[in-house]
Amino acid sequence: MKVKEKIPTFWIAPFLMKNWVQSPNWFWAFAVCSAICILTYLLNLTVSEVQPYSTWGLVYGTLATGLVICVALYGVRRRIIKFTKKYGAGRSRTWVQFHVYAGTLFLLLVFMHSGFRVPTGALTWWLWFLSLWVTLSGFLGVILQKWIPKILTSGLSIEVHYDRIPELIHEIKERAEKLIKTCDDPIRDFYRKNLAVSLAGPQARLIYYIDITGGIQSQTKKFNYLNRFLPVEEKDKLHELEIMYKTKLEIDAHYTLQKALRWWLYLHLPISIAVFVLVGLHLFTVLYY
Repeated sequence: MKVKEKIPTFWIAPFLMKNWVQSPNWFWAFAVCSAICILTYLLNLTVSEVQPYSTWGLVYGTLATGLVICVALYGVRRRIIKFTKKYGAGRSRTWVQFHVYAGTLFLLLVFMHSGFRVPTGALTWWLWFLSLWVTLSGFLGVILQKWIPKILTSGLSIEVHYDRIPELIHEIKERAEKLIKTCDDPIRDFYRKNLAVSLAGPQARLIYYIDITGGIQSQTKKFNYLNRFLPVEEKDKLHELEIMYKTKLEIDAHYTLQKALRWWLYLHLPISIAVFVLVGLHLFTVLYY
C-alpha cells in the first residue's frame, strides 16, 4: 500500500503566487510597504494613541490622500489611452498593478488614520465605509477577471462580444424558424413548447457560474427523447436544430458571465468616484476649520 506524500508547505506560496499574483515584484513591494506602515503604527502606539488629528494621524491621512489621487489616475488614463500610448505613459499592466496594490495600501492608511476605529462623524463615517467598499469590490473584480475568462475558455467552443449577443441570438432564431417551416408536426410542436421562448432573447442562468458544460447538456437532453421516434430525414433536421440551440445556450453562458463583469463596474466605479469626492470634502474641512 502506497502512502500518499504530503505536499511540502513551501510549495503553497509559489502555487498561490503563480495563480493569483501576476507580478511578484509588485506583490513584494506592496508587502514591504504594508509591513513598514504597520511597524510604524505600532511604534506610534508605544508613544501615544493615534488620533485622526494627531501629528501621525495627519501624516497617515495625507499619505492616503496622495495615494487615492494616484489611484484615480488609472481611470483617467483609460479615457485618454491614445494620448498615454503616444507619450509612453507606462504599460497598461503596470497601471493595473499599481491601481490594485496602491488602492489596498490606501485602505490600510485610512484605517491607520482613524486609529483602526470606526469614525463617528457623518462625513468621516461615509468616507471610511465607502473606502472599505471600494477596496473589497476591487478584490471581487480581480477574482472575477481571473475566474470568468478561465470558465469561458474551458467550457465553451465559441467567443462572443457582449454587445453583439442580441444580434447573434436574433440570427439563430431566424435560421431556426426557417428550418421549422420544413419540418413535420412533431418537431414543430417540440420547437413551440421547448425552444421558442428561449430563442426570443438572451437568458441568464445561475448554473453557468458553477458548471457550463453540465448546464448546457441538461438543456439539450430533451432532444434525445424525440429523436427516437423520427424518420431519418427528420432526425437530420432535429440535429441541425439542436446545434443551433446549443450555440444559443453557449451565447447565454457568455451573457451570464460577461454580465457579471458589467455589473461589477456598477458596484465599483460610482463608489470610487464618491470616495474621491468625499476625500476632497474631508480635506477641505480639515484645512478650512
